[in-house]
Amino acid sequence: MSATYLIVAGVDGSEGGRRALDWAATEAAGRGGAVQAVIAWSWDGMEYGPIAATSPQEAAAHAREVLDREIKALVARFGSRVPVAGEVIEGSPADVLSAAGRTADLLVLGSHGHSRIRHTVLGSVSEGCIRKAACPVVVIPVPADRVQPASEPAVRQ
Repeated sequence: MSATYLIVAGVDGSEGGRRALDWAATEAAGRGGAVQAVIAWSWDGMEYGPIAATSPQEAAAHAREVLDREIKALVARFGSRVPVAGEVIEGSPADVLSAAGRTADLLVLGSHGHSRIRHTVLGSVSEGCIRKAACPVVVIPVPADRVQPASEPAVRQ
């Protein structure tokens, strides 16, 4: 992919990932650039995403299916105005996306809008990328009406 401005967008099949991919495509179109859609996958013998993978090959194939579906949907929404390529990479999302961003001008991620407890337990790919990235990072938020409320009351002092 040869473009003067490269935007890497994290893809995971979520609404947040779709919003990030759309934003990346709009930004790339305005800059005459291209989008590299990247999905990370891993297999530890447990569940991967919404399906239980029985092998690393199955987990990788599922990631490829998600990425292909998201790119096809992007092309349906944007046409061929923006060159877009996809890449499936094994590893943790924050590590994979930060590494992919090393050769990019911009890294774009979607926020899932999880509750504070879920965020504490699962961590944040966005935060990990912000800490590790060698390029600017844009995090596209979930609309306020779709953010899951915190399961515990906020404490004010």
